[in-house]
Amino acid sequence: MSQKKILIITYYWPPAGGPGVQRWLKFVKYLPDFGVQPIVYIPENPTYPIVDENLVKEVSDKAIILKQTIFEPYQLASFLSKNKTKKMNSGIIPNQKKQSFLDKTFLWIRGNLFIPDARVFWVKPSVDYLEKYIKENNIDTIITSGPPHSLHLIGLELKQKLNLKWFADFRDPWTTIGYHKSLRLSRFAAKKHKALEHQVLNTADTIIVTSKTTKTEFETITSMPIAVITNGYDTEQVEKQTLDTKFSLAHIGSFLSERNPLILWESLVELTQEIPDFKSHLEIKLIGAVSQEVLETISLFGLKPYLNNLGYVSHTEAIAHQRKSQVLLLIEINSEDTKSIIPGKLFEYMVSNRPIIAIGPKESDFAEIITNTNTGVFFDYSEKMKLKSVILDFYNQFLEGKLQSNGVGLQNYSRRNLTKELVELLNKV
Repeated sequence: MSQKKILIITYYWPPAGGPGVQRWLKFVKYLPDFGVQPIVYIPENPTYPIVDENLVKEVSDKAIILKQTIFEPYQLASFLSKNKTKKMNSGIIPNQKKQSFLDKTFLWIRGNLFIPDARVFWVKPSVDYLEKYIKENNIDTIITSGPPHSLHLIGLELKQKLNLKWFADFRDPWTTIGYHKSLRLSRFAAKKHKALEHQVLNTADTIIVTSKTTKTEFETITSMPIAVITNGYDTEQVEKQTLDTKFSLAHIGSFLSERNPLILWESLVELTQEIPDFKSHLEIKLIGAVSQEVLETISLFGLKPYLNNLGYVSHTEAIAHQRKSQVLLLIEINSEDTKSIIPGKLFEYMVSNRPIIAIGPKESDFAEIITNTNTGVFFDYSEKMKLKSVILDFYNQFLEGKLQSNGVGLQNYSRRNLTKELVELLNKV
């Protein structure tokens, strides 16, 4: 019996680093175990804000990789300001009050001239190339993964031309994503985004999302089937870690300006003042891209002496830090728009055996997961006293050498089990 062929169209692929690459890298790893031949279409010369060469080794040798050249305006804009374009490309948008004229110009161009995003010039050449490849190789199913959402436009055109089965996978929402409001959209541009979103959601055979809230949101736009398949964790070959000797609170991943958790900094300052030995044990570990506003706030609160800003590290090193840090921090923007965001690192956090302190908007989707798996404690931005109390409780457990997490039901979020769910979905349509 021949394997079922699936064409997967994605932008982020090794050596890209960061969370965007993990979802389909892991699905592709396990698809052959379920009788599916993955064919992955990626750009030949992408502009990745983060590179992790170690991830190249994780690409399945059973996957067929197709590459085509892409033109991206970021490649031209970097001549004007390489640092600004790299930050914007990775989602770090300066606070509106602190945006320079150049910041505002870049944001206006990004939001109004490149719709839905700066990879839109890849759509037409990709459709031309893939239409021929699909016909020659008898492929009947494609999957597009966004963001960047321009990749869904590739799926849209291929669906219209060839009438094949199309699954549109949304790792994040489209027009309600947090940074969308920062793009200084004109009325025309905002309307165009909405129109394209509506067209994609009503043309794809099935929509795949990563959270219940995104599913609910999309159900107001389309009557097409919507499936929730979250991100997950994989088995990682990392040496057993010795726990940090300090009471380390580690945040791993991009720490954006809008995620700046004042209730956390206030709680830590008060504890350094109220508990005699707390300041001698405290370490704030930031791993990944950190906005200048967050660093300035930490200094303003007098917490700089406890800061260990490690910058970007490889995925393997990040996993090691997850397992040796005393407490893991998960911070999401305090906005109605971010209730649906379930950070990919949550699932790696959950299997690290370290307790999670999570801060986000009320009724966040990830709050339910943390509570149900008994892997940490969730706080909304109004719960400062509760947060401070839990930090103190964790600190006392740390002093006694008893601080750990005891997760339950974690196997539901393994990458292999999630791939099985995906294959069952693919076979239904």
